[in-house]
Amino acid sequence: MYNMTHDIVFDNNGRKFKLQLLESVKIEKSVENLADVAQIVLPEAVLNSVLNLKDRIGRGTSVTIDLGYDVNNVREFTGFIREIETNDSSMTIQCEDALFLFRKEVPNKVLQTTSTTSIAQYIIDNIDSSFTLVCDYDITFEKFTINNATGFDVLKAIQDQTKANIYFLTDKKELHIHFPFKERGGRVIYSYQRNIEESSLIFESAQDKKFEVIVESVNKAGEVRRITKGTTGGERITIKADDISLADMEKLAEAELVRRNADGFKGEFQGWLLPYCEPTYTAEIRDNDYPDKEGQYYVKSTVVEFSDAGGVRTVELGIKL
Repeated sequence: MYNMTHDIVFDNNGRKFKLQLLESVKIEKSVENLADVAQIVLPEAVLNSVLNLKDRIGRGTSVTIDLGYDVNNVREFTGFIREIETNDSSMTIQCEDALFLFRKEVPNKVLQTTSTTSIAQYIIDNIDSSFTLVCDYDITFEKFTINNATGFDVLKAIQDQTKANIYFLTDKKELHIHFPFKERGGRVIYSYQRNIEESSLIFESAQDKKFEVIVESVNKAGEVRRITKGTTGGERITIKADDISLADMEKLAEAELVRRNADGFKGEFQGWLLPYCEPTYTAEIRDNDYPDKEGQYYVKSTVVEFSDAGGVRTVELGIKL
């Protein structure tokens, strides 16, 4: 019998505070979201102490969340308090990873003949130069305008236009920008007969998926350039991009096809806190009853829920690797 254990520590400018009791924790991570988020709910039984927390923690206080069994805890989240919500019976602490630090305005600027890397580096240089940019997916823009925008706004614009996976590794102080499903984390094994508790996974073959991706870009002369990739007659997806090169238009089309048109499972499954798993991991799926569905898959998102009822990790898979 395993005992649920946690280690949640707040650090307010060197003043550390360890949370002793809690009602629940929920942590959501995804390569398709700019931020990992966590929600900490404190129980009504400690409200008398909770009311005094405003003197110890507040917006911007850093937080680490370690969860596990029998004090063998694993770091599940590192970030900052974004908001504290209170009502008559509980307190909820909303947390966000390093994206929280980048919700600051950056100086207005018109960047001529620039790139994904240059834009992201401009954000880092003007908000927190201690962060390192890790980018292997560069798209060139003839012009990129930043006007009354935060670092978050600019990163969201890059993601919308390039379809890149953009996320922070808060512990390492890194901002990552990658081609969809390209970056790789750790490896983990899940078996239907051993450590998958519930599943809504449905296997979809690439042969059953038909997409036609159209990328349109308007150059300085006002001319509309258009490229098409995928299966003619398939579900049509149109992406409108700024003035970018034909080579980069090809990259955008390829990125969208990778997201949509590949062998893989649709849906999610639930396991426990062990084994540890997070987005970018490679999950090997084993099934003694249906061996044809076995394989290695890219983990797209995870949701961890922790309370007295137990610990559950919900895993959503991406493409088959």
